[in-house]
Amino acid sequence: MASFTRGPVRLTELELYFLIVRYLSAGLCWRAAQVLVHELEQYQLLPKRLDWEGNEHNTSYEELVSSNKHVAPDHLLYCRRIGAMLDKEIPPSISRVTSLLTAGRQSLLRTAKGTLI
Repeated sequence: MASFTRGPVRLTELELYFLIVRYLSAGLCWRAAQVLVHELEQYQLLPKRLDWEGNEHNTSYEELVSSNKHVAPDHLLYCRRIGAMLDKEIPPSISRVTSLLTAGRQSLLRTAKGTLI
């Protein structure tokens, strides 16, 4: 197994991992979700919970699902709404042609300068 060294992982990245697993678990790639859950728990890459004293504790995937019942398996797909808000602020060069995979003014990850976020 390859090892890696990396600094602390931001909360948004940990939350994204969780959303990806939720999405995969309800579809055709449910086995991939199982593998990913194992790795996320092994490397402690899930958002931690805080106790009443403000101390952090590792959580399991199942604990996160239980404490985030409002997060449906398709929650990740709602992120596409961000594109509509972005289009109002920074219009794409060609209307209604945007993607997470493109670069520049057509990317859903664009900035006013045309760079990726």
